[in-house]
Amino acid sequence: MNQTALITGASKRIGKALAEHLAGKGWNIAVHFNSSENPAGDLVNELSVKHPLQKFQSFKTNLSDIDEVIVLIPNVLVEFGEIHLLINNASVFDSGYLKTTSVDLYDEQMNVNLKAPFFLIRDFANLCKQGNIINFVDTRVTSNKSNFTAYSLSKKGLWNLTQIAALELAPDIRVNAIAPGVTLPPEDKDENYLQNLAQNIPMKKPGGLEPIIKSVDYILENNHLTGQLLFADGGENLGRNT
Repeated sequence: MNQTALITGASKRIGKALAEHLAGKGWNIAVHFNSSENPAGDLVNELSVKHPLQKFQSFKTNLSDIDEVIVLIPNVLVEFGEIHLLINNASVFDSGYLKTTSVDLYDEQMNVNLKAPFFLIRDFANLCKQGNIINFVDTRVTSNKSNFTAYSLSKKGLWNLTQIAALELAPDIRVNAIAPGVTLPPEDKDENYLQNLAQNIPMKKPGGLEPIIKSVDYILENNHLTGQLLFADGGENLGRNT
């Protein structure tokens, strides 16, 4: 029987790459989306054609609405029966210094990046009982730069939550985190933008998706690993060598 993964924000970018990769390794995929209904549907169709013996289905959930969040895992269980892997990948990423952050900005970052994962982890623990959870944080968790204050704080909180959950839920559920760095350009930028950013990190080049995918494989294959953070960031978390 194929195992099932629920990936939040699975219709595009990193989430889509993870869905395609895990599908290629025999996983069923529950594709979460919020506003990207067409890309989610296209992904489900593509994966269904490519892997006809596996199951793929999309689930619309607004992660900033807790009433929708708390029914996501129950809804996936109705369709798939079991969930063996939860990947909290979806996030919002909006700039704002501490002094200029509005209540709405703060709430949006916290609701999607921290509150939703908190309750998805809770429900996974209570309803699924065993398996793996992978939380996507950010290399910014090692920095106190304030240009993305609410976002950074939400990701620091998610990393702390990873450790708390790993301790409470072991040994039945392993909980780990991945911190990407310079990976993909924003949707309104090109590859040159990414190359310029990469000049400020030790490896001097964007990592792309491969380090993230390999990090997921490492976590899943190492059954003694829990409460850990893998920096897939080309050394960005170390700071500048200047």
